[in-house]
Amino acid sequence: MLLLLCGFSFYLGGIYSTGRTFTFSSTTTSIIPIVSTAKQEGSAIALAIARNGNGDDEVEFSECPADYQDYTPCTDPKRWRRYGNYRLSFMERHCPPPPERAVCLVPPPRGYKPPIRWPKSKHQCWYRNVPYDWINSQKSNQHWLRKDGDRFTFPGGGTMFPNGVGAYVDLMADLIPGMKDGSVRTALDTGCGVASWGGDLLARNILTVSLAPRDNHEAQVQFALERGIPAILGIISTQRLPIPSASMDMAHCSRCLIPWTEFGGLYLMEIQRVLRPGGFWVLSGPPINYENRWHGWNTTVEAQKADFDRLKKMLASMCFRLYNKKGDIAVWQKSLDAGCYDKLTPVTTPAKCDDSVDADAAWYVPMRSCVTAPSPKSRGKALPKWPQRLGVAPERVSVVPGGSGSAMKHDDGKWKAAVKHYKALLPALGSDKVRNVMDMSTVYGGFAASLVKDPVWVMNVVSSYGPNSLGVVYDRGLIGTNHDWCEAFSTYPRTYDLLHADGLFAAESHRYVMCCCPHIQQGRSQVANRLSLALQMRDEVCAC
Repeated sequence: MLLLLCGFSFYLGGIYSTGRTFTFSSTTTSIIPIVSTAKQEGSAIALAIARNGNGDDEVEFSECPADYQDYTPCTDPKRWRRYGNYRLSFMERHCPPPPERAVCLVPPPRGYKPPIRWPKSKHQCWYRNVPYDWINSQKSNQHWLRKDGDRFTFPGGGTMFPNGVGAYVDLMADLIPGMKDGSVRTALDTGCGVASWGGDLLARNILTVSLAPRDNHEAQVQFALERGIPAILGIISTQRLPIPSASMDMAHCSRCLIPWTEFGGLYLMEIQRVLRPGGFWVLSGPPINYENRWHGWNTTVEAQKADFDRLKKMLASMCFRLYNKKGDIAVWQKSLDAGCYDKLTPVTTPAKCDDSVDADAAWYVPMRSCVTAPSPKSRGKALPKWPQRLGVAPERVSVVPGGSGSAMKHDDGKWKAAVKHYKALLPALGSDKVRNVMDMSTVYGGFAASLVKDPVWVMNVVSSYGPNSLGVVYDRGLIGTNHDWCEAFSTYPRTYDLLHADGLFAAESHRYVMCCCPHIQQGRSQVANRLSLALQMRDEVCAC
């Protein structure tokens, strides 16, 4: 019995431990260059993964067909016909079963070269890196982007901001003073286009998750990431967004074509779930300013007025108030008043969510037609302003086994030392050579916090199998997503400069054969896992 208990404790410790320590040496920390070198045409591509930096572990794989250059396994348009059209659910994540997974190297487009470095990349990117003409020809009149010789340039225009995104956000900041004083730090942009809104907010110390589906606009998210702006593939459809409740200070829709008032306001309820109490929802486009805009919307003024009235009524029933409105922009604020939520019950319309499903659970969790009430502990409380909130342990830190303010502070100290060591091994970290970074297995977001002054942004990933500490990450003013590493990540190929994996393979190793590759040998499952890393990496980049 003693041996059994000790073994069980060791097993749990291996999965849930948050106190991993570092011994800085060449055997415990490695910089793994993901290098693909083309041989003669039609032959294999060599993927060099060096355990100790001398190339001893070089493994060769065949190259995927040329039409795989923008392959996104779990949002593959070639597989859409297998799924229903209801609420565009075919655009959600549908990962191929193991026998259908491609085990090959995704080729870059012909003429691909290392991305333009930040901050120049905010305004331009190489045409050959994202060679899509459809979005240029269809959106050129709205100034989303423009093809200029061998590159795309981004004038900062949009459907609802023809005078430029800067002027659009200036007006928004006048309507929401919290955008200027650090009260608003995290934001969600639904239907982001090429992420010009999120890109503009970076200079205002607001970190945005830009969200768009894999749709006929071709590679909106890939354009965003090529520019060095945070973005993930996703759609508000039938499943919750992979984001915990009460995480965003602001959510935004600029003519994003989401039918907010349909399905009983279900999509509004998802926005209500992810917004913090006191957070803002910003809408521009139909039906806002319908009095002056309806002529260009192929509708009638009566229909738009009815839609606007219905929208206001729905939002009021979900504990929102119309905070401000000017021109094409309307702003609602989610209530901090506990009394509003107390009036809701599981049988009212809209209903109040019960406790049967965790409000923070968000990995393949169906959206619920109910209003998420704030936690009693957080009611009426606002988070510290940025940047003070980065170092303050939020109440959700208790979801981490052994989590506390002191544990988070210790974790931050550990990662400051680790990043200093990383920079000695990889001088590019902290320079303009590394922009898009992913922490593949985070707890408190300490790695990202240690890089907050560098010219990078970090996508923090919290495993869908284990304590869901992603709310802690967002409460600190950082961004991230839930994910299961037995599946492909919601991004395009070649979109990250650096992948950081602390204890990831040890924590997930017990699931590789069972979950990732149940029908093939373990050795091949390890190969597939390496390929999932390589698929996301940009050119001439490394993983720690």
